[in-house]
Amino acid sequence: QRFRFRVKKSVMKIKMCILFLVWFLFSSASFASAAVNVRDFGAIGDGETDDTEAIERAISEGKGVVEFPKGDYRITRTIEVDLDEGRRISLNGQSGSARILMAGAGPAFRFIGTHDGTALADSFAQGVLSRERMPQITGLEIFGEHPEADGLEFIRSMQAVVSRVLIRDVRVGIRLSERNRNVIIDSSHIYNCSGIGVFLDDVDLHQAIISSSHISYNKGGGIVIRGGSVRNVQITGNDIEYNHDLEAEESNDVLIDVSQGGSIREGTIASNTIQARYSPGGANVRFRGNREDPAKVGLWSIAGNHISNQRVNIHLDSARGISVSGNNFILGREQVLLIENSRHISVSGNVSDYNPDYYRIGLYHGSENGVRIRNSDGVIVNGLILDGSAQGSSDEGGAIEILGSKNITISESQLFNFAHRGIWVADSKNIRIAGNTIGGESETDAAGSAITVIGASERVFLHGNLVSGADAISAEPGTDVRRSVEELYVP
Repeated sequence: QRFRFRVKKSVMKIKMCILFLVWFLFSSASFASAAVNVRDFGAIGDGETDDTEAIERAISEGKGVVEFPKGDYRITRTIEVDLDEGRRISLNGQSGSARILMAGAGPAFRFIGTHDGTALADSFAQGVLSRERMPQITGLEIFGEHPEADGLEFIRSMQAVVSRVLIRDVRVGIRLSERNRNVIIDSSHIYNCSGIGVFLDDVDLHQAIISSSHISYNKGGGIVIRGGSVRNVQITGNDIEYNHDLEAEESNDVLIDVSQGGSIREGTIASNTIQARYSPGGANVRFRGNREDPAKVGLWSIAGNHISNQRVNIHLDSARGISVSGNNFILGREQVLLIENSRHISVSGNVSDYNPDYYRIGLYHGSENGVRIRNSDGVIVNGLILDGSAQGSSDEGGAIEILGSKNITISESQLFNFAHRGIWVADSKNIRIAGNTIGGESETDAAGSAITVIGASERVFLHGNLVSGADAISAEPGTDVRRSVEELYVP
């Protein structure tokens, strides 16, 4: 009886295995039938034959998933993917084995949807979420063979996803234009574009994530957001570097620009490596607002990045409501931080270190590594380590310069090895300098005073700083300098 029970149990296990195998084969066959292969529509993939029409037919006649087997598929015009044709679409390059050679002008693929609402569920037109949502392009390489070739463009899309894609030697890598919502770009390489890597081009866009990607050697900028109405952008965990043009007037690894109109607010630049090569007018990260209305760009956090090797590491011009925290800076050829015409800027817990290993191999040659606050209102700099600043000259300036500004606080910071002076205040008012260590135990000799106040400066409060030198505090006659606690002087 026990033997019969064991046999019966074994038979049941075998039946279950057979049923599972049948289900698995049926499911695999169903999935396979939902995908089409561009070669079945006449694509050759030899890098010479024009495969444009074959790929267009595969996209228009397919059932949603369009597979590109290993090969080089040459196209001569933009392939437009109409998301309103009643099917969900995905272009799959089979884990990077397929390459698109774009031999015409414009984007290799342009995805066009119909979504004109917001991200709210009740703002969608009937059918958008069922037909158009989440167009995907994965595992493809796009290579430019035309001087005006671009990579990808998305217009009025909803939940577009670009993942594990290589786009190189084109003009613009990825362009988002007109209107888009909930875009994800991740795990991709956007490389050596003659223009911009990722371009939010005068777009109405909310909710975008750019993450875990290499965005490098793009002459017109790594990530550029210009104009439009943009909210909720997360730029996280990327390597964004060497996006510069030595022959241009300006270069930027990351540029947020509303100088000609639009509003760009509510975003994060976090946990990236952002570095470049010194170039004219260059900035690793630049916010350029509208000087007539600085509120049009702001409410951004710049946190936990390594930022290095450009004329200015972070440049905030006509911005409002930005926090800069926990970053490491090196090789700011003029400034590590330049704040101009801006309001309500919080700078906390950052480090600009004059690392001796870098000094020995000459990387610091010509780097001034200063902080300049000019024509700004409501700026707090707290917990900054600024080591080795050469900003200023024998006549004026210093490691931290406050020029024509008001309501500025410099507190609990350490300034060492400055070439000329520590903090330089000129024509500013309501300035609080408290609890800082400025100079002392320097590896190089500081030529000037720790704190200098000149010009029409009013209500400059000094409180409990640790400063070095017999004339560590220098105030021009007529300036309004007040002390609630005497500074502690060290030889």
